[in-house]
Amino acid sequence: MERGETKGLSRGCGERLIRIAWSVVFILTVSAGMLQAGGKEIIDENEPNEVWLRTWDIPVKDSNDANELMAAKYNAVIKVLREQDLQMDLKEKIVEKIVCPIFDFELMSKLSLGKAHWSKLNTFEQKKFTELFTKHIKKSYLGSLKLYTDEIAIFKPAMEEKTGISIEMQIVSHDSKTKVLYKMRRAEKKWKIFDVEIEGVSILMTYRAQFDDILRRGSVKDLFSHLEKEPDQK
Repeated sequence: MERGETKGLSRGCGERLIRIAWSVVFILTVSAGMLQAGGKEIIDENEPNEVWLRTWDIPVKDSNDANELMAAKYNAVIKVLREQDLQMDLKEKIVEKIVCPIFDFELMSKLSLGKAHWSKLNTFEQKKFTELFTKHIKKSYLGSLKLYTDEIAIFKPAMEEKTGISIEMQIVSHDSKTKVLYKMRRAEKKWKIFDVEIEGVSILMTYRAQFDDILRRGSVKDLFSHLEKEPDQK
């Protein structure tokens, strides 16, 4: 998907924007989770800890209603963040369990790299890039958990688009408002997020500008090395 009208940023200032953006996006979509074989999480659903983690989630009556899905995830996350008896590391695990299923990581990986660069990778490189990119996203905003300070989220009805739907959310904090736009599509018969725009700037397009710069100057190996670094090492 090429979206010329979406703004992208250069590598120089892109990393800073992405960290700030993820801090904002965190209010709803806190933790991405790690991809295992075939892009799916390998877990034992009957394991006691897994059962306990799922009890924090809020059931969605109509899974086809994207607005209800987003509102339920938001309310579940806020419930966890406001729980004073939970340690921070445990909150991260719970929130990861709540929101991980609503991300389309495979599509996000393809879009962040762009069709031209993605098609040049072999199967092994595509899989490795997807895993590294997902891990990179998680590391980029995992620390944002501590930034929550009772912000208020206002959702607007979903709007149809060529690629699926978009849901606008306004995050109100003190005297400021931040517009966040969630791009969603149907995947595996469920609504999943494939991009997020902060005040009109696409996070994926910002990543694409960075990755394009790295690949024009270097190689796929350089791109993998970039993704393997800790966010504060860039």
